[in-house]
Amino acid sequence: MFDRYDICEAYSLLAHDHGLYDVVDRLHSLGYKPNPTLSYHSLSDNGREIYDCHTEMIEQGNSPIRSQYC
Repeated sequence: MFDRYDICEAYSLLAHDHGLYDVVDRLHSLGYKPNPTLSYHSLSDNGREIYDCHTEMIEQGNSPIRSQYC
């Protein structure tokens, strides 16, 4: 089961790695501040699953993440 923190961490890393800068603004407005050492390896198992799934969708052009950069 995913929790909000897993989702925020995965989306924050996705935003950084794929240039989805407006996602960072939305996460910030929710009060989320990523750990400065956030990396793929620091994600939880759930966070990595979220990241991997969305990375694949971004690469296929099917991402449900709404961004002007996608």
